[in-house]
Amino acid sequence: MVLSRWRSNRKKGAAGLPELPGLAVPRSAGLLTCRVLDPVGQPVSQAKITVNETGGRQVMTGQTDPYGAFVAAVPAGGYQLLVAGDGYTPYRSKAEVSENTHTPVGDVTLSFAPALELPAPGDWDVDPTHSTIGFTARHIALARVHGRFNRFAGVLRIGERMTDSAIHVVIDAASIDTNAQMRDNHLRSPDFLDVRKYPTLEFYGDRFRHRGGRHWTVTGSLTIHGVSRSVSLDTEYLGSGHGVEEELRVACRASTQLHREDYDLNWRHMITQGIAAVGSTIDVHLDIQVIPRS
Repeated sequence: MVLSRWRSNRKKGAAGLPELPGLAVPRSAGLLTCRVLDPVGQPVSQAKITVNETGGRQVMTGQTDPYGAFVAAVPAGGYQLLVAGDGYTPYRSKAEVSENTHTPVGDVTLSFAPALELPAPGDWDVDPTHSTIGFTARHIALARVHGRFNRFAGVLRIGERMTDSAIHVVIDAASIDTNAQMRDNHLRSPDFLDVRKYPTLEFYGDRFRHRGGRHWTVTGSLTIHGVSRSVSLDTEYLGSGHGVEEELRVACRASTQLHREDYDLNWRHMITQGIAAVGSTIDVHLDIQVIPRS
């Protein structure tokens, strides 16, 4: 329905804005629209669209709807658009938006991106020097606390089929680092990780599911504080390359969300005092590089 109004507006050569229910556009702004299609003309939903000023400053990001449509009200000016979809080559375009005017970019047809070659079967070691395991948590319901683990090791076993692969990562619990010594000592104490009793955190994943393009889901068991729970990592495969010493390496990004109560991390003595030092949800993010085992 919205797209038909865009087309109707173009045919009439209207300079004003089309009437879109629920969308109030300030007089100093204009309406920027486009539709994103795949190579056979089918709509691409959830394509990410980034709108930048010509100077490079980001104005907004958004996603296409189930029909591939994107609508945004932006201040008058010149813009650069980046359209990206999972499994597609990014598309770039320019648009000049005038006040109280509809600027249709039109139909954007994406091309399929070349498939990345998967790593060869065999054992690959996690390279801790070029990898990070970090997390973000809410602090006393106000600011966010960013932290990481400084010591960990792991091995990735690639099967003949990628879906038959497995990964095992062991993290030194005492290496937790939030850039505040008093807080880190508390995190290592029996109130939280209890590192003397539970010196490591471990993840063993043995279910690799391809979700299309570069995206995979890796599901396995995460053990923290002596408690094991099933966890799925939303993983993006970044491909392979060679380092400064010409060693082959493979990279990926992954993220997941944990709830500390699932692992009996309840900050016992602080909870009894009515103090919530860390929010329930903890976001975990990983940047991992692996190298072939010698």
